[in-house]
Amino acid sequence: MARMVLAALLFCAMSALAQGYPARPLRLIVPFPPGGSNDIVGRTFAAQLGERLGQSVVVDNRGGAGGTIGTDMAAKSPPDGYTLLLISVAHAFNQSMYKKLPYDAEKSFVPVAILGTGPVALTVHPSLPVNSVKELIDLASAKPGYLNLASAGVGSFQHLSSELFKLQARIFIVHIPYKGGGPAMMDTIAGQAHLMMASFIQVIPHVKSGKLKLLGTSGAKRSPLFPEVPTIAETLPGYEAANWWGIVTPAGTPQPIVERLHKELTSILSSHEIQKRLESEGAEPLRMSPAEFGRFIASETAKWARVVKEAGISAD
Repeated sequence: MARMVLAALLFCAMSALAQGYPARPLRLIVPFPPGGSNDIVGRTFAAQLGERLGQSVVVDNRGGAGGTIGTDMAAKSPPDGYTLLLISVAHAFNQSMYKKLPYDAEKSFVPVAILGTGPVALTVHPSLPVNSVKELIDLASAKPGYLNLASAGVGSFQHLSSELFKLQARIFIVHIPYKGGGPAMMDTIAGQAHLMMASFIQVIPHVKSGKLKLLGTSGAKRSPLFPEVPTIAETLPGYEAANWWGIVTPAGTPQPIVERLHKELTSILSSHEIQKRLESEGAEPLRMSPAEFGRFIASETAKWARVVKEAGISAD
């Protein structure tokens, strides 16, 4: 009986807390520097979430160590619904790339809502004598170690999606990590690197100008931005590598608050501004319940752990 009374009192207290929520501005931690896709998506959603909640949502960029610094800060924040964390596929990578994280990626957070997903583009320098994914694989197979690919750095989505491609195609291409996607892209355009898996927002102007050739996209279906370009999976069945973004909160956040945030964020996905922003990234909205999002994170973590292990990648 005592437990039932305590549970009822706790439920009432949580409900009362949710009814008065939010009473002050919220903070959205983006664990990467300004300017990248995580920051762009985070700021776009923060602005609209603030309008719907009647309180501002302040974006706090806390970059460093592949996103683990900002993530750790969020994990140690009070579970009151006033600190949110934007996560991406990097959240799944880090659990296997770092030998010891300062937080428990599964137990430290509560999934709230997934926001969207988008592929990357497989691009090559125009001087490379290939015009399809098959021709690229054939060249790499004939000349192991001859080709090199640029990425935004060890452990980046560009790196992991490239390693997955190499593993499934059973080819050896030399990886050249850069300090960011910008320098990697510039060297690929200059011909210092042969190929690169890059975000659509990076490659669109260079593909249209002829500075890069677009061979394929990494999603499960063709991109509306380049419907004539096949997916990599059309040549390499089963290949899929997609970036994604979502919101989580520190573990212990009252369920009514999680449900309120989920409702508002999911509603925002229908707005024209959000759809236009995601489209510019070559991405699209994605909807899941918090429980489905949690299972999705777990499946992504397992998938990329296999890639990290087989490719021998370590961020330490």
